[in-house]
Amino acid sequence: MRTYGKSAAFVALSVTAVATVLTGAATPRAVASANTAPALSWRPCDTAGGPVGRECAELPVPLDYRDPDGPQLSLAVTRVRSDRPAARRGTLVVIAGGPGTSGVQRVMEKGERLRRATEGRYDIVSLDPRGVGGSTKASCGLDPEDRELVNMRSWPAADGSITGNVTRSRRIAEACASNGGAVLRSLTTANEVRDIDRFRQALGEEKLSAWGISYGTYVGAVYAQKYPQHTDRWVLDSSGDPNPSRVAQGWMANMAVGAEDRFPDFARWASDPAREGAGLRLAQRAEDVRPLVLGLAARLDREPRESTTPGVPLTGNRLRQALQMAMYGDDAFADFAGLVQAARSTSAKPVLPAALAGPLPDADAAVSMAVVCNDVRWQGTVPSYRRAVAADRARHPLTAGIPVNVTPCAFWKDAPAEEPTRITDQGPSNVLMIQGLRDPSTPYSGALKMRAAFGDRARMVAVDHGGHGMYLGNGNACGDRAVTEFLNTGTRPERDANCAN
Repeated sequence: MRTYGKSAAFVALSVTAVATVLTGAATPRAVASANTAPALSWRPCDTAGGPVGRECAELPVPLDYRDPDGPQLSLAVTRVRSDRPAARRGTLVVIAGGPGTSGVQRVMEKGERLRRATEGRYDIVSLDPRGVGGSTKASCGLDPEDRELVNMRSWPAADGSITGNVTRSRRIAEACASNGGAVLRSLTTANEVRDIDRFRQALGEEKLSAWGISYGTYVGAVYAQKYPQHTDRWVLDSSGDPNPSRVAQGWMANMAVGAEDRFPDFARWASDPAREGAGLRLAQRAEDVRPLVLGLAARLDREPRESTTPGVPLTGNRLRQALQMAMYGDDAFADFAGLVQAARSTSAKPVLPAALAGPLPDADAAVSMAVVCNDVRWQGTVPSYRRAVAADRARHPLTAGIPVNVTPCAFWKDAPAEEPTRITDQGPSNVLMIQGLRDPSTPYSGALKMRAAFGDRARMVAVDHGGHGMYLGNGNACGDRAVTEFLNTGTRPERDANCAN
């Protein structure tokens, strides 16, 4: 769900400039009118470690779908064709998460495994949403400090104060309003859904199958609500509550519960005698790991430790943020345990995760905020945020109040261009949800809200496993089989099912 890297220069593009850049580029692009599908000029783009035969192209889409013949943006798209043409039954779109994750990168990472699992039944495709990766970017022109992940995530101060968060959030919202322009305002879930349907038309497909992950499940759900006639076999992997009055504000609030659900997995891992040899056993008993980590974070609040990154100390909030990231997958436990051990040592110097060692590129920071702020007007006042943080810190100390804290969305200048979509049970019964029981980002309790909204349109496979992203990832063989069978044969469980660990 994240894209991190070094800072890039900020180039402000007006709407006119965007149109000029795109229509004047060396690669020919057909700018389609309202009634014609855009042409795609595919080229080989194999990369080491990626699926063989991958192709890339650029998809022109309207900056504003109310003016389809007006200025166009360019989206990077990719395709991995079926290697068994006789078995091919259609096209499967991978909808990445975030907001801010590259679909092109996701296909590079998972495309070959997905092609093998589905035995060549699909052309596998994806796109970089507007603002992401190889697609047209937006920018807020933020100072590097405001692009530090631990600052963008609005962790309260050590004493629980949110005064600094309020000041920073106002400053970021004002910068985005001044520098983002029409491109930034166009970064919405509704437009990503329209862009996916534009992609479908360009591919010449009547229907798409899909695998949406994390935030991509919400995009996929909205697509299924808006274009039910164009959906084939629809997989939603790790879903949040689709409540249209809150959307991402609700997803963030639910992360406090997600962390509590997930932390016991890490505690068991970190107290296992098998970690002794590598020096990663944090405690003799699982129940002692939580107070150890919380106590260390409190100590780092008072006395930050110098890290191996010059000028970037390990603070309590950086430790808490590292924990949140580590809970996404069991394979990250060792690095976090190593960070804890180094922070406890009097001689070792902690090595920060790459995501915490420097600012995000400005375009990545912009898209991660813009979509969630543009989709819906966030609810709350500064006093109400202050009260919510105080209560949440007491109830869920692992997340220290961040899930309900103030963000730039509270001061966003532009009102949503349209109302969020309400997911309903009206439409074909062709949705399969897969969900981990201990997901730190999109907890099971939130996914049940998505399941209820779909009614008989969906079935859910609940996996007794921790982490974020189940299919071909943190899931188990049972969960993988259920999704693969559905994609390959269309068969779902007759009723909601469970997969043991």
